[in-house]
Amino acid sequence: MIVVLVTALDAITKALAVQHLAPRHIPHRVIGEFVRFTLAYNPGAAFGMHLGPASRWIFAALSIVIVAVILRVTADLTRVSRMATIGVPIVIGGALGNLLDRIRYREGVVDFIDIGIGNVRFWTFNLADTAVTVGAVCLVLALWKHEQVHERELA
Repeated sequence: MIVVLVTALDAITKALAVQHLAPRHIPHRVIGEFVRFTLAYNPGAAFGMHLGPASRWIFAALSIVIVAVILRVTADLTRVSRMATIGVPIVIGGALGNLLDRIRYREGVVDFIDIGIGNVRFWTFNLADTAVTVGAVCLVLALWKHEQVHERELA
């Protein structure tokens, strides 16, 4: 359910961005200069990483592999950690959201959330990126807590 919710919300927000924020790279203020919506397409990966003309398909394939690895590696953890049970589907939903963009849009993944002060700005991102980050934090916390419990059991 979480995977579907995250993927759907990401797709809806990106569709709204494409529809209402064109043309590209024109900031629309949301909270002054601090939060703006600015339509952009990222043909590469996180932080503008790009591998040339084949980036779209390389990163699409990599996304599928990463999802499979995450599901395999976290299978045991999700059985014992509520935090991991929440974090894994959030990460998967975000990864699927960006994967769908790679398939749908030749230009790349739709990004539109633009945060910063003046010319000092963070990379433009989207809801899927946020989901991957939040889910990853959940997984780190789940692993950390699991490790602490395991250490106490050994002591």
